[in-house]
Amino acid sequence: MPIELLFPSRCPGCGAWGARPCESCLASFGPPVRVPGAGPPVFALAAYGGAARELVLAFKERGRRELAAVFGALVAAAVPRLPGVGPGAWLVPAPSRASAARARGGSHVLRMARASGFSAAPALAFARGVRDSVRLDTASRQANLAGRVRLVPGRLPPPGAPVVLLDDVVTTGSTARACVSVLKAAGIGVPAVLTLTTARRTHSYG
Repeated sequence: MPIELLFPSRCPGCGAWGARPCESCLASFGPPVRVPGAGPPVFALAAYGGAARELVLAFKERGRRELAAVFGALVAAAVPRLPGVGPGAWLVPAPSRASAARARGGSHVLRMARASGFSAAPALAFARGVRDSVRLDTASRQANLAGRVRLVPGRLPPPGAPVVLLDDVVTTGSTARACVSVLKAAGIGVPAVLTLTTARRTHSYG
């Protein structure tokens, strides 16, 4: 008996039977929209709530690795629409803490980047001492990352290639700022940051 008959597929966004994910939940994501705030230009495809949040969590924390292809397709459609990003763009995934990446079976952001069809360069990593930032405020997040984002030798994009920093959710923007700062210090231009979702309450889609 096919396993699908024993365990029918369900949408990780809303729990509906027979689709993974359903069209209604996918409609939560739109074209890249600028996230308000200082720092590098950050663009998001959805607000971090409802179905979009559930899909991201299913991919990130609940083992739904097949969503890499779904999110990769969204990224593939969004990158050419980012200002200042020309052909031949490379994606640099935002790093995860080593323990979190091990628990997820590897970097989920790198998995999504590779599924997009763009060249991906896992050029960044966190040094030891970075804490889980979920309950940290802006100042604490900045202090948490200060001096703890490092380049990974041998994994940089080629010189002169346009680079997009890729992440799954932006909250305060501290991670984006720290990563872009390290890349720019190495002579790597980052015209845009792309994230699936934003948790900033000032951000909306319509």
